[in-house]
Amino acid sequence: MKKLFLSLLACCLCLSVLEAQNKKNKLHSIAFYNVENLFDTIHDAGKNDAEFLPDGRYTWGAKKYEAKLKNLSKVLGELARQRTPQGPAVIGLAEVENNRVLADLVKQPAIANYRFIHYEGPDKRGIDCALLYDPEQFTVKASKLVLSEPFQGDTVHLTRGFLIVDGELAGKRLCVIVNHWPSRGAKSPVRVHAARQVKALKDSLLRTDKKLKLVVMGDLNDDPMDESLATLPARKYPKEVQKGEFYNPWWEVLEDKGVGTLIYRGKWNLFDQILLSRSFLKGKKKLRYDSCEIHMRDYLFQQDGKYKGTPLRTHGGRAWLNGYSDHLPTVIYLKD
Repeated sequence: MKKLFLSLLACCLCLSVLEAQNKKNKLHSIAFYNVENLFDTIHDAGKNDAEFLPDGRYTWGAKKYEAKLKNLSKVLGELARQRTPQGPAVIGLAEVENNRVLADLVKQPAIANYRFIHYEGPDKRGIDCALLYDPEQFTVKASKLVLSEPFQGDTVHLTRGFLIVDGELAGKRLCVIVNHWPSRGAKSPVRVHAARQVKALKDSLLRTDKKLKLVVMGDLNDDPMDESLATLPARKYPKEVQKGEFYNPWWEVLEDKGVGTLIYRGKWNLFDQILLSRSFLKGKKKLRYDSCEIHMRDYLFQQDGKYKGTPLRTHGGRAWLNGYSDHLPTVIYLKD
């Protein structure tokens, strides 16, 4: 009996040590994904969504819409699961049409643990940013959409608005700004203008809370070394980050490793970025930056043909490829 008691005691002690280590080294993840034209099959009044209707260019009917939801939920349900089994606490999205598509998306079994935040914006095609969040990990305190100011009166290249969500992760305040800056159809100054607006939002938030853990994420339609990112500013290495600045780990990923999230004009770019305020880098405090990754799986790439090795998108021209997106998702890991 004594030996049995000692064995049980030893097992309990080992389990306690392992539990303590797990708690000490616990990781959290946050992610971003441009889901490429998540439209439903119903016309939204005042929006130019004709291409994504049953009688439109893509003959976008129930079969294709349901396949798109299933495909996206597969990707979203796999994000960061190898290192954080619970999945990302928050996932920023770009190119969602409305509340309806988000409600249908989170009904998919693979991501049924998520809820969403979305505001209808002014984009002429009707695509917006949104945030998925797991309420078991992230508690939402407040949210709002800040509309973009037109660049020199240009209403053609309006930014999709800046979605700000304030909440709590692992007992710490975490604020996220989800972006989708103007496309490469517009020239660089238009995206610099978007960056200046985000900088103003950042400065305002940090004035009220200097220790705020602030995340700026989105499809920025620029690479990490471009002028718009320098405007924020976002730095390549942690040691370079000063007060009020951001760390941009994707700079090193693209420039030094040659890895991107999309193909634009025949070369890899990394438009899908997650930027971290300086508070994620300091000392041994909670929610310290750990690492980043681009989510890559074989099924996310075309396996043959002219575009072999590029992200497998929903359509190639008018042909339905039954793919996922022309972008790859990005993930950041934080130590607790």
